[in-house]
Amino acid sequence: QVQLVESGGGLVHPGGSLRLSCTASDNTVVLNDMGWFRRAPGKQRELVAVIAKSGSTNYADFVKDRFTISRDNTKTTVYLQMNDLEPEDTAVYYCNSNLKLLLAALNGDSGWSHLASWGQGTQVTVSR
Repeated sequence: QVQLVESGGGLVHPGGSLRLSCTASDNTVVLNDMGWFRRAPGKQRELVAVIAKSGSTNYADFVKDRFTISRDNTKTTVYLQMNDLEPEDTAVYYCNSNLKLLLAALNGDSGWSHLASWGQGTQVTVSR
């Protein structure tokens, strides 16, 4: 699996915005199917958004209409634009390109988080 690096997290007030980025450590690697995930303190990892090679997207209900997943023209970086952030969005955010993981997470299969390895993620904190 390609090693991925997340960046762009930080501290923001409720209602604020952040833009996360995901790139391969070798930034010449093309990223096709890609997902953003998050893990809040005391909670299990959640699927946030997925972008397919075709460009089609899927979003978790709790972020729909607030977050947007996208890919740059060279397909070397995947973004997660997060708007109207809420304290409940506080979590470490991860990206992952494992196809088996993405499909299992979309299907809600039990234990899908263990199907792939995870990087360090980037911390997002939403607080007054």
